[in-house]
Amino acid sequence: MFPKYPVPQTEPPRSPRETLPTMYDLPSENPEEPGLPDEFHGLQPQLLSYTFRPSTYSASQIFTGSDMNLYYDVRHPLWYKRPDWFGVVGVSRLYDEVDMRLSYVIWQEGVNPFVIVELLSPGTEKEDLGENDGEKLPSVSEEIAGNGNINHEPSLEKPLRKWEVYEQVLRIPYYVVFSRYTNRLRAFKLDGARYEELELSDSRLWMPEIDLGLGLWHGDYLGVDRLWLRWYDSEGNWIPTPEERAEQAQERADEAQERADEAQERAEIAETRLQSLIERLRESGIDPDRFLNG
Repeated sequence: MFPKYPVPQTEPPRSPRETLPTMYDLPSENPEEPGLPDEFHGLQPQLLSYTFRPSTYSASQIFTGSDMNLYYDVRHPLWYKRPDWFGVVGVSRLYDEVDMRLSYVIWQEGVNPFVIVELLSPGTEKEDLGENDGEKLPSVSEEIAGNGNINHEPSLEKPLRKWEVYEQVLRIPYYVVFSRYTNRLRAFKLDGARYEELELSDSRLWMPEIDLGLGLWHGDYLGVDRLWLRWYDSEGNWIPTPEERAEQAQERADEAQERADEAQERAEIAETRLQSLIERLRESGIDPDRFLNG
């Protein structure tokens, strides 16, 4: 059974990990939110996740999420943001190294995202860029996963805007926004208490802290040819997707087989020439063993 909330505190107080809702209690989606992400909002985060491979972290210490509720305030456990994509380093790939996540709950994880990407659309652009007047508290059913429930009193406070949460609460080092309608990439880096917009060279953003860069790549991804956001390495090479890595591995295997076949062919030609030479020596009355064994 999941615990019921609020959980009575003790003296000394127990940690938020024990007394606040976990990812199992908090929903991963808002069932009352209209609409679903379009195809681009599905494909682009997938490409970002496949190519987010910081060389300074093992795969077991990297987590990426897309369209997943990010719960950020222990005082208001129902408040969340849902980034189009975010990347975390230094956290277990699996929740407690055991389970796939339903939501990303900051007070449970203890590690904030390192980078967040929002994909602009006409309906979300002002919110993503911090240009509107806030948003309504998300509506959540009293029944959580059919077990425990969260009791809360109506609050006069309003959730902060996305921009403020990323900048002031979570203090995400890098915040990136991209519009597929204008193909414009903008990036903001936390500088002290505020985000400062970065000047991008060739639509590329290098993040030295993780030895990885993010830029615009024009190519075919799953049958769609257009500009995509994609990660690149310190040498400027685009990080390959699993399919591309498989193709590259197959190409290397084919090349190795081709080299082996060529070496075998050269060996066979050399053997044929040697046998021909031995026959000519014998025909001339010369014992070839005198030369071969000498």
